[in-house]
Amino acid sequence: MNQNQIQLVQDSFAQVKPIADIAADLFYDRLFILDPGLRPLFKSNLGEQKHNLMTTLSFAVAGLNKPERILPAVRQLGTRHGGYGVQAHHYQTVGAALLWTLAQGLGEQFTPDVEEAWTAVYTLLAQTMQEGTLEPVAFA
Repeated sequence: MNQNQIQLVQDSFAQVKPIADIAADLFYDRLFILDPGLRPLFKSNLGEQKHNLMTTLSFAVAGLNKPERILPAVRQLGTRHGGYGVQAHHYQTVGAALLWTLAQGLGEQFTPDVEEAWTAVYTLLAQTMQEGTLEPVAFA
């Protein structure tokens, strides 16, 4: 992930933010089409989950210029997801749903360079989360 890719991700996400609710709907609809077996991992009402998705993406995208500040939180997120039953192969499905959602939301602005940039960012985040799944879940 280079500085140009970071800028492409940040600029394109700024275009998605105004349609965050629609993007979250598209994402989860697509995710469950790609893998209906994932649906039981989520509460029946996805409202809070959709909000959490967009908040987490905002946090991650905003922090890409200083990944050392966001990656510990991303790793912890992975630890929690492992506790929910998320498995390594699910990350590929989530990535596909994310890229599809961005393509829908950005239309012609979802250029090959933007897709490549998002793929690089998602790969970093997913790898970090998967590293977190190897850590034990701490209960408070």
